[in-house]
Amino acid sequence: MFHFFSKKKFLSDYLEGFIDIHNHILPGIDDGAKTVDESIGLIKAFSELGVKHFIATPHIMSNYYPNTKETIQAALSELKNALLQNGLTDISIEASAEHMIDDNYEFLLESSGVMPMKKDYLLVEMSYLQPPINFDDAIIKTASNRFFPILAHPERYGFLHHRMKRYNQYKDNGILFQMNLLSLSEYYGKEVPKVAHELLENGFIDFLGSDIHNMNQFNALKKLTVSKKTLEQLLPLINNTIETFY
Repeated sequence: MFHFFSKKKFLSDYLEGFIDIHNHILPGIDDGAKTVDESIGLIKAFSELGVKHFIATPHIMSNYYPNTKETIQAALSELKNALLQNGLTDISIEASAEHMIDDNYEFLLESSGVMPMKKDYLLVEMSYLQPPINFDDAIIKTASNRFFPILAHPERYGFLHHRMKRYNQYKDNGILFQMNLLSLSEYYGKEVPKVAHELLENGFIDFLGSDIHNMNQFNALKKLTVSKKTLEQLLPLINNTIETFY
């Protein structure tokens, strides 16, 4: 049976003016872009879609990527210099971080070692395998330090899949949700898009981000298509992300 009225739309056609609040385009400090040339390549590719504003969010993860404000700012300065050298003067880029809630997270909070986005939003993540023992305490302390926690890609945590009651508890506790655009495809596996759509249907998603690490992911994003219904759910979130962080 043909469904003439369910034609898919390329999501990339609707990202003009978007500000990407979750990405790994800073060079050489985590599992994202390895070199300045890779960073520039990703930024040029996004620019062709009309995306010219970025908040870079390298990992701060004590056991794997022990980044600090200093290492992140150094990588940002290096990239900004390269942007000027390449004549990319219309690109706006700031630095924040994706903070792993681990045994070092609360120390970072108390010692002013975290890197919030503008308006005191703090992007956090956790293990995909199981929630950290200190998750609830960490969220409470995040709020007590006057930050608004944004949970990165809630649709990707396998132990939460289809547990809408738990997601609802997170929302009731003041946690904001940022969904990855690629989660609408099967890039991360078959379950992730199911959960992503479930979260959209429930109105749980607040912001969108690319979480781009490399050109392969960008190419997957460029090919991503969504239904008209999904697009109608995404457009207000695109606008909310722009209005909040631009």
